[in-house]
Amino acid sequence: MSKVPKYWNTAKKSLSKKDKVMKLLINKYSGPSETILTTRKDIFFSLCKSIIGQQISVAAANSVFLKFKKKCKNKINAKNINKLKFIQLKSCGLSKQKVKGIKSLANQTLNKTFNPKLIPKMSDEEAILYLSQLRQIGRWSAEMILLFTYNRPNIWPVQDVGLLRAISKNYKKKYLPSEKFVNGLKKRFSPYCSVATWYLWRSIDPEPIQY
Repeated sequence: MSKVPKYWNTAKKSLSKKDKVMKLLINKYSGPSETILTTRKDIFFSLCKSIIGQQISVAAANSVFLKFKKKCKNKINAKNINKLKFIQLKSCGLSKQKVKGIKSLANQTLNKTFNPKLIPKMSDEEAILYLSQLRQIGRWSAEMILLFTYNRPNIWPVQDVGLLRAISKNYKKKYLPSEKFVNGLKKRFSPYCSVATWYLWRSIDPEPIQY
């Protein structure tokens, strides 16, 4: 894991000034033992983890991922996955669609039709559209990659159930909160929506997910 994003402390101060709820959350979940957004800087690893974790619980995803990692001999890269047969990957507990997604990712990485080196030069929206072209990667997964792998500062994943639940809980809104209210928060929290998302997530789940 890498160091904390450079913008983190500035973002905390900015969000605390702009929003009373955010100030309370930041004070509550900050401190010496605070868990902060970091990155592995390994997009292939993160994309595999994202595909594996789709539509299953965190516990189930962790179990499958450990089997997957073992099958890859603890080296999750395109070459190792390319060597594995479909049935070997499926035996980890993966669905057919997820195996196809991971296999496709490995092939596209090896033949360079997917080039992650282009992503840092793209805007958030351009990067989301580029990542969404990969099999099994939709907008939500692409946003998680930008947040967790690239530590982009202004990601606001409005399709994320956890974020919407946290907004409802902390701002005393019905579930689902209205699109108008969610968009209003985005405007208020920009350019640090990623940090706001992080603290809202903490309010419903102290154990952060990493990709």
